[in-house]
Amino acid sequence: MDVSVVIVLILVRWTCSTSEVEMVKAESDVSDRLTLESVRDSLIRQEDSIVFSLIERARFPLNAPTYDPSYFSMPSSYGSLVELVVKQTEAVQAKAGRYENPEEHPFFPDDLPPSQVPPHKYPRVLNPAAVFVNVNKKIWDVYFNKLLPLFVAPGDDGNYASTAARDLECLQVLSRRIHYGKLVAEVKFRDEWKHYEPAIRAPDKKTLMDLLTAPAVEKAVKKRMAKKARIFGQEVKVGDDSDKNKGTYKVDPAAVSRFYGDWVIPLTKDVEVQYLLHRLD
Repeated sequence: MDVSVVIVLILVRWTCSTSEVEMVKAESDVSDRLTLESVRDSLIRQEDSIVFSLIERARFPLNAPTYDPSYFSMPSSYGSLVELVVKQTEAVQAKAGRYENPEEHPFFPDDLPPSQVPPHKYPRVLNPAAVFVNVNKKIWDVYFNKLLPLFVAPGDDGNYASTAARDLECLQVLSRRIHYGKLVAEVKFRDEWKHYEPAIRAPDKKTLMDLLTAPAVEKAVKKRMAKKARIFGQEVKVGDDSDKNKGTYKVDPAAVSRFYGDWVIPLTKDVEVQYLLHRLD
C-alpha cells in the first residue's frame, strides 16, 4: 500500500478517535454540571411556560364539542378534534426530530414517523434502562378531567380548533415539567446514592417516595405558582390607577396552586420513583 494512503488513513482514524473522545468529554462535562440547583432553576423557568399556557387556554370557554368524538366527521382512529390535533402535530414534530430529545415525550407514541433531520447527539445524562418512563396517559386524564374544570369557564364560542391548539400547548409544557422528574431523581441519586440504593434494590417504593419528598420545597412551589398566576394574569391598563380590577385574574391563582399541589407534584414524584426503580438496571 502506498505510504501516503497509509498516512491519510492514520490521520482519518486519529481524527475520528479524537472526535469520539471530545464527544465523551462533552457528555461528561454536561453530566458533571448536573446539580439539584440547576435542575430546580429549569423547573422554575418551566413554571412560567405553564402559567402562560393556562392563561392562553382560559381565553376560551370549555367548548365541549372539541372533546366529543361524535361531533366531527373524521375517521374513528382520530377520535375527537383535540386527539386529531395532538396526533397530527406530534407526527410533524417527530419528523422534525422533537422526540429524539430525551426530555420530550409524545402522547401518542405508536406509529410516529421517524425523524427526517440530521440527528443531534444529546448528552447522555439519564440511565438508558430507565428513560422509557412515560406518564402521559395520566397527564392526559388529569388535564381534561381535573384541571380544565378548575380554570376555564363553561360555555361554547365555536373556536374548537383554537381551543385544541391551546390544549396541546398546555399538555406539552406539563409533560415536559412532569417528566423532568427523571433528572430530579438522577441528581438526587448521585448526591445520596447510599440512601437510595438499598430502597431501589428492595424494591421499596414507599421509602423512595419518602426520600424524594420535601414538604417545605413543595409548599414554596405552590406559593410561587399562585404568585406567578397573580402577576402574569392581572389586567393591566395604562393610566388607570383604580382598584376596580384588583383581584381579577385571567386564571385563578388558587386553582393553579391547587393543581400543582394535587397533581403536578405527585405525578412528578411518580416519575421519579419509576425512574429510580430502574436506575440500577
